[in-house]
Amino acid sequence: MKIRVDCFLPGMGTEQAKSVTDGLRREEAVDKIFWVDGSENDPADECENRIGGPLCASATLRKIAEASSGDYTLIYTGNAVLRMGMSALDRMLQVARDTNAGLVYADYYEVRNGRRSEHPVIDCQAGSLRDDFDFGPVLLYRTDALKRAVGQMERDYRFAGLYDLRLRVSCRDLLVHINEYLYSDLKDDESGDVNSLFSYVDPKNRDAQMEMEQACTDHLKRVGAYLEPTFRELEFAADGFGCEASVIIPVRNRVRTIADAIASVLKQQAGFKFNLIVIDNHSTDGTTEAIDRFAADGRLIHIVPQRDDLGIGGCWNVGVNHPGCGRFAVQLDSDDVYADEHTLQKIVDAFYSQRCAMVVGTYMLTDFEMKPIPPGVIDHREWTLENGRNNALRINGLGAPRAFYTPLLRELKVPNTSYGEDYALGLRFSREYRIGRIYDVLYLCRRWDDNSDASLDIVRTNRNNVYKDRLRTWELRARIALNMNKQVK
Repeated sequence: MKIRVDCFLPGMGTEQAKSVTDGLRREEAVDKIFWVDGSENDPADECENRIGGPLCASATLRKIAEASSGDYTLIYTGNAVLRMGMSALDRMLQVARDTNAGLVYADYYEVRNGRRSEHPVIDCQAGSLRDDFDFGPVLLYRTDALKRAVGQMERDYRFAGLYDLRLRVSCRDLLVHINEYLYSDLKDDESGDVNSLFSYVDPKNRDAQMEMEQACTDHLKRVGAYLEPTFRELEFAADGFGCEASVIIPVRNRVRTIADAIASVLKQQAGFKFNLIVIDNHSTDGTTEAIDRFAADGRLIHIVPQRDDLGIGGCWNVGVNHPGCGRFAVQLDSDDVYADEHTLQKIVDAFYSQRCAMVVGTYMLTDFEMKPIPPGVIDHREWTLENGRNNALRINGLGAPRAFYTPLLRELKVPNTSYGEDYALGLRFSREYRIGRIYDVLYLCRRWDDNSDASLDIVRTNRNNVYKDRLRTWELRARIALNMNKQVK
């Protein structure tokens, strides 16, 4: 029996439309082609049918579900020219049938200004809850799975419809990644910039982000991972600390910035005793000597670890477990500086006033000369006491600077990695404890060529995303187990 596919394409120009539809009509499995959100400039003869409304809206997805009569529904979410590879649709259908997947997606080629590059995507895990998870622009849904999921949608989203759809499909069906390059996405311009890293905290995206949070929260409730806003209480009663706070700076080969970071700590004015622990991870560029220039200040503890296999997280564990570490351990990256001399006081005050196990502040993005650059202030106001611990499973970071109640951090330990270790701690702490927030700018985050997240290629980006998705998967399972244990009791 012939398998039929109905295709749904977003509005695009005449030439794009003709190229895409001509290509799809050559596919034997394609039955009907629909134009979604067509404008008056769209060519009337390029598609047999039209559906009004933006592709990301729930109302539009309901129209798509009603209109689709094929065995599978192909939704193209891109804004370029789609060119399917040889027998690519047949391959997607074969895998979809073999696995009975609710959604199939694939690696693809990006063609920009005539230059072709590989764009691999990654497997979707249970914890792949980011609303910006990269499936690529071609989504092949099993139509009955799509219709069932759309039929369960009780909210009308303007922005979160597609996100809500894939979360609902994932509750019952597999989302299958074909790690083969099956199509090309052709575009005339270069795309992507640093601001896209912070789109989820950009105020202009606030309405969309609120919808994404609601869709994710509903999903967590469906799978049993939602946590009520109740927390374990803390008294900060632990004794044996020689000072109230320690700033921890792990560093390796940051000779250009480490002196600025150290100076910003030593000039802090606080009503308590504090120190600075610098874990110098076997620097070879003069960083060690730059640190030693501050040796006369007795508040500086300069540690060169005996181990040579430590990432940033491992260096943190060395610093936190040093006998000189204070009651609260406060983060500062070796690239960055505190905004003023009152940062440490504000952080410690927040621990006591908010009775929290971890504090997260607000930072300003700057260039190397510490001049503000777009998007400027990153304050993570999407975090709320009521739902922050749940929304943390959707977003890609919690903010900076971060600080921790030392006894708990010693108990939980920091993952020995150099990416995502801070996010792992935020998820783990928020499972049980209150996370405090400070919305004053405490920290200047310098962006320059040696930043760990500067100009990452797709391979490193995917590796980082796989790790954070894995952290979310583990945390999701831990929260489900926590809720199940509560029900048993």
